[in-house]
Amino acid sequence: MKAILHADKEWGIGKKNGLMFSIPADMKFFRETTTGNVVVMGSNTLKSFPGGNPLKNRTNIVLYPDGEKRDDCIVVGSLDELFAELKKYDPEKIYVIGGAMMYKTLLPYCTEVLVTKVDAVGGADAYFENLDENPNFELVYESDPIETNGYQIKFTTYKNLSVKN
Repeated sequence: MKAILHADKEWGIGKKNGLMFSIPADMKFFRETTTGNVVVMGSNTLKSFPGGNPLKNRTNIVLYPDGEKRDDCIVVGSLDELFAELKKYDPEKIYVIGGAMMYKTLLPYCTEVLVTKVDAVGGADAYFENLDENPNFELVYESDPIETNGYQIKFTTYKNLSVKN
């Protein structure tokens, strides 16, 4: 399992249950990386999508303790149910996509974290753990800076050195 996100200079990841920046290159990377795969999210992330609808061309699994079952995505009510559901899929094809509590809960189980770093401060109210200060994570890839929509970004990959099973 992997996590995928964008973070500002303060490791902020969201504001008012939405994205802080409009970065087409990041959206393209997210879409290309997750299409055809499994995305795992909390209920607020699902609610943040247009019309509250799941992402197309992906298997959407939503942790939603009081949520009703839906035909357009897989709703699980607990972490135990979530882990049981995830066992049905290739771990290399599972991406945690938010929100902050899902990232925090599932980070120890992720083999990699794909972070698009934005060289700006977005006024976040939701944050991701600073992986540069976490001894269990190692930066294994960093792209050259890219200018996009007025922002400097870098695509990075962190490897989890002590994955929890």
